[in-house]
Amino acid sequence: MHSIENKQGQESGTKVLAVKHVVQAQTVMEGAGVQVRRAFPTRQIDYFDPFLLLDEMGPTDFRPNAAKGFPDHPHKGFETVTYLLAGGMRHRDSAGNSGVLRPGDVQWMTAGSGIVHSEMPDPEFARTGGLMHGFQLWVNLPRKDKLVPPRYQDLAAEKVPVGESADGLVKVKVIAGEALGVVAPIETHTEIMYLHFTLAPGATFVQPVPSEYNTMAYVVSGAVTFGASDLSRVRKATSGQLVIFDRLDEDGQNADGSTAVAFTAPANESLELLLIGGRPLSEPVARYGPFVMNTKEEIMEAVQQYQDGKLGEISAGH
Repeated sequence: MHSIENKQGQESGTKVLAVKHVVQAQTVMEGAGVQVRRAFPTRQIDYFDPFLLLDEMGPTDFRPNAAKGFPDHPHKGFETVTYLLAGGMRHRDSAGNSGVLRPGDVQWMTAGSGIVHSEMPDPEFARTGGLMHGFQLWVNLPRKDKLVPPRYQDLAAEKVPVGESADGLVKVKVIAGEALGVVAPIETHTEIMYLHFTLAPGATFVQPVPSEYNTMAYVVSGAVTFGASDLSRVRKATSGQLVIFDRLDEDGQNADGSTAVAFTAPANESLELLLIGGRPLSEPVARYGPFVMNTKEEIMEAVQQYQDGKLGEISAGH
């Protein structure tokens, strides 16, 4: 077995976080008929502060002219992070912005005070068909930033920082936060990490995480074993499963100080997973579909704004 370990995660006193829950993502239909695997919110997990939703779009192999998407819809009070692995999606919004996401691209949209947008298959992709696969993560905004002006941070695939272990057995795309000495260029209102790891068969890795973070992992492909190699109490997960980590270490002690997540790929196949964590906002959450505020009154106001056309509309000319 190959063994790769982040030396930062092996410092004296580092506590390996224990797994609290392993949850199977649920298949649901969204938009104009897009099949997604929803990690949460579900009956098991409604909100994982500061995260509101994690969807895996596909993977779906579309026939020519059959691809579906997400027509005009509003957002207010949070951020959406779209990460495309395969296919092509075209973005348009009520502020006149438009663009195309291609494989490996990231779009970080701060909805803030409110916007109407659409995410539809890129016309060229729709014409030819093919594999569509990606993720969307919703990140809550703190109360003080709920009404910031909408903003986009578009990161082309070639500009997403990539870290690699010395022997090349572990690679990580750093969408937010830091790993293997690589720092993401994305500016976030809410302090989070968003890491896409690829491990060669049998490889092991230990990723430091702040002890105050709520931390989760989603298995993209393959299988994974979580836990330190010298401990018997490990947990396994496989493709399409969400793993929620406890704020306790594997000995059941409060995980103060230096903490980490340890994970290992099976001996006979590679592993891909998303490791996501963030500092909890610990604020009231009021949500209604695409609106996420702090009170019911603010939600009612957001709905009224949308109905009155105050969030704008997407022009047919762009």
